[in-house]
Amino acid sequence: MQSLLRVLLMALLLPLTAHAQVYLAAELNTRQLAALDKARTAVILTGGILEQHGPHLPSGTDTYMNEWWAQSLAEAIARRPGWKVILFPTIPLGTSGANVLGGKFVFPGTYTVRPETMRAAFMDLSSELGQQGFRWIFVMHNHGSPLHNLMLDQAGDYFHDTYGGRMVNLPGLLSGARPARPLRTAEAGKEDGEFEVHAGMSETSRMLFLRPDLVPGDYAQAAPRTANSPAEAVAAASADNWEGFIGSPRLASAAFGEQEMRQRAATYNTVALSILDGSDPRAMPRLSEMAMKSPHIRRVETATQNYYDDIARKQQAWLQKQREGSPQR
Repeated sequence: MQSLLRVLLMALLLPLTAHAQVYLAAELNTRQLAALDKARTAVILTGGILEQHGPHLPSGTDTYMNEWWAQSLAEAIARRPGWKVILFPTIPLGTSGANVLGGKFVFPGTYTVRPETMRAAFMDLSSELGQQGFRWIFVMHNHGSPLHNLMLDQAGDYFHDTYGGRMVNLPGLLSGARPARPLRTAEAGKEDGEFEVHAGMSETSRMLFLRPDLVPGDYAQAAPRTANSPAEAVAAASADNWEGFIGSPRLASAAFGEQEMRQRAATYNTVALSILDGSDPRAMPRLSEMAMKSPHIRRVETATQNYYDDIARKQQAWLQKQREGSPQR
């Protein structure tokens, strides 16, 4: 009995596991937060745009991927001696859904906010965290729109310039060559296209790995929408009968999805850990800058900004009427 008690006591005295160093922000109280060493605590803000992904994937596709990558990142950071991680609840805000590629600003399944709204939300959170002494924030908000990524990049630059810390939009960094994709044959690549950017073979595969229960079986009969350039993607999305995807969903497999998810996780984790070690993320290429070099993408994002600006004018006009109709106080 004494030997059993000794074993139990030793188990209690062992260092906490990496998983035990990952905390949910919603579960922490003021005492626990005050006790954190802010210099060795990373905050992860996970985003989840609600965006149509065709008839075969859920609107929350990006959310499921981001949450998986965020958990992987949290565990990678927490494995470092002395480091802790705080995971915030998923923030369901994003801008510029893939449907804007074809000038379709209203599309079933897409529920976005104005770029300035999303930027303000992340700037506000960074202000709260910065004023409380946090210095390391990683944003996991994978979504391909340059406009979307620009808003997150600007929020991160604001945090750096105002509070001296790092707030990094990890999916918005372009980190080297793409890993090998042995499960995507040359024949599949030709059908899927070089500019398979939305709900094609890759994203459908990822969802078959993450949430196969949300992928109806008829994805395997989907006719491909192959695009090898931004111009071809815009042309495909502009068609009257566009279903909401670019690429070839029918080629998808859970095995390919797992490969894609783990490769991306490894990339994000490596970049994040290098930043904790002193690498400057502002010296790394950004998707928000590189993608805008395409005139086709620039035109899409300019039209999208004009659409959101029109919404802002309607909102401001309504608010002005309310102010004018309110009695003087």
